[in-house]
Amino acid sequence: MSKYDVILFDLDGTLTDPGLGITNSVMHALKKYGIEVEDRASLYKFIGPPLIDSFEKYFGFSHEEAVKSVDYYREYYKDKGIYENTVYDGIEDLLASLYEKGKKIILATSKPEPFAKEILRYFGLDKFFLFAAGSTMGETRTNKAEVIEYALSECGITDKTAVVMVGDREHDIIGANKNGIDSIGVLFGYGSREELETAGATYIAETVKDIENFI
Repeated sequence: MSKYDVILFDLDGTLTDPGLGITNSVMHALKKYGIEVEDRASLYKFIGPPLIDSFEKYFGFSHEEAVKSVDYYREYYKDKGIYENTVYDGIEDLLASLYEKGKKIILATSKPEPFAKEILRYFGLDKFFLFAAGSTMGETRTNKAEVIEYALSECGITDKTAVVMVGDREHDIIGANKNGIDSIGVLFGYGSREELETAGATYIAETVKDIENFI
């Protein structure tokens, strides 16, 4: 018998690989400040955490500069970067299987909600989701714990023992722990095993199939 009836999924690095679109958008923003980045992989750390935090942490931007950088980021992202994205192999089958079994599937991402919904629509995944929870365009509710709390509240979920959060970064695991729910850290995204285990993941999934097995 399945342990979890409600499955929260992160988006970037969990359902889709957004590496190209996000790094191109970051590069676009950095160029406004005269910063050229040749090693795309060095920007993968922007995938997952709130953007303002990343601009401050990795480039020493002031809060005001970081906020402006997000505006520059979105200049590229809203028209091009959002679609420079691919669904991980096996994810659509996983979602279809969970949906057919009557699971409540909810998106919980730090990405702005309108962008997240468009990505689900673009890839034809929106039909599997009960609800899509994200941050606001004003960069509030970016903390993953807040997103999870919002998602559970909007969907009227009160039995937390039946809920599990699936994500690839420590923010997903920490957010789950703060809300008192179990978590599955995935290794095919942008987080490491060490990062996920240190954050306190309930399970570690090496493959998409492992996710279904844990659920």
